[in-house]
Amino acid sequence: MDPMAPPDESASPPAGLLSRIDLREVTGPVAALLPAPQIVDDPDAAGAVRAILAEVRQNGDAGLRAATERFDRVRIDEIRVPPDEVEAAVDRIPADLRRALETAHDNISDYHASQLHPEARYERDGVVVRELRRPVERAGCYVPGGRAPLASTVLMTAVPARVAGVGRVAVCSPPGPDGRLAPSVLAAAAIAGVDEVYRVGGAQAIAALAYGTESVPAVDVIVGPGNRYVAIAERLVAGEGAVGVPSAFTGPSEVAVVADDSTDPTHAAVDLVVQAEHGPDGLAYLITWSERAAERIGAEVERITRGSPRRAEIEATLARGGYSVLVADRGQAVAVANAVAAEHLEIMCADPETLVPEIRSAGAVFLGPLAPASTGDYAAGPNHVLPTARSARFGSALRVDDFCRYIHVVDIDQRGFDRLAPAVEALAVSEGLAAHADSIRFRQQP
Repeated sequence: MDPMAPPDESASPPAGLLSRIDLREVTGPVAALLPAPQIVDDPDAAGAVRAILAEVRQNGDAGLRAATERFDRVRIDEIRVPPDEVEAAVDRIPADLRRALETAHDNISDYHASQLHPEARYERDGVVVRELRRPVERAGCYVPGGRAPLASTVLMTAVPARVAGVGRVAVCSPPGPDGRLAPSVLAAAAIAGVDEVYRVGGAQAIAALAYGTESVPAVDVIVGPGNRYVAIAERLVAGEGAVGVPSAFTGPSEVAVVADDSTDPTHAAVDLVVQAEHGPDGLAYLITWSERAAERIGAEVERITRGSPRRAEIEATLARGGYSVLVADRGQAVAVANAVAAEHLEIMCADPETLVPEIRSAGAVFLGPLAPASTGDYAAGPNHVLPTARSARFGSALRVDDFCRYIHVVDIDQRGFDRLAPAVEALAVSEGLAAHADSIRFRQQP
């Protein structure tokens, strides 16, 4: 099934790798004129995922191995990677990669530590309410690996869990053709302090983390991006109440670039290609009020794609989800950006800061020529697990709070009770809940 609905009739035939959508004559809302993602509501994918979830839930490790052989075309014996193999990977990777992982780890850790705050306390006329922050006991981190070993995602998922104080952190990632995980992924797990690493991926890994198997203990929260099957699996197990997941839909990668004549065409083009090279179902939007910029950037996208070792992935992604949107002005550019609600929004036009106050829906915003989305993907500090499929309308980047629960502790003295009692009793009576009212009456002093 095509993950994109057919473009509105305002869209012209494809020009190069980016399909042209001309909104310059549109004066009203633009959302309905832009292709809407269908990936969240794909019934075929959802049906396939339900079957995988049921298989693992019923058959445990055997179901995991069968699904891994079927989808990853590899047989695995031991599902968990031995801890000594994880630790040894740090010394197996090149020194510059180890330094890069350690730098990224430190930046990610420092940024997410800034999200911690003292426990809240509210006090008013005899009523004291404290808010206790409690991390979950076990967190599961999903790390994609089908097309590239994403060591950075190990850090982006496991480090916030560690900052939050999670008891045990588990990572699942699909094995390579040899049945093993890439040394970079294992090294990142060691650097991040991951407790358990499992060589399983796809919807079957989400099932294992949610339900538990003989080898994989169930977790309380699952985080991490993935393809449509992984993202749908996370939604389904959360809907069953089996496990918690963040509200954002973290599916295939997306980028929107706002550009004008001041934008370096090569910079804009390569950033469109950066997200497209992740593979199928992604989105890449160029938004501009300059036809000249659209033509120059579009030509650069083609040139860069022709020379890319991942040309096939880029061309496939852009053929289904690559758009060049011509708008009337900066205001309409913002309207399109908010409607697209892209995972990554790069504002690369002149005076980018002036557009920020009007941005309402985006996973992360990158300003100017020196802040490509790749800085956020790897080492700037904020999380790269971001909302996709327009879920930035209600969801946010992965953060420490996604691994925590907040518990209210209520303490009331006589003065506070006397102040609240009439309101509580009246509300209980109005709702016909006699015992609620009695719980107040029985405590009232004569």
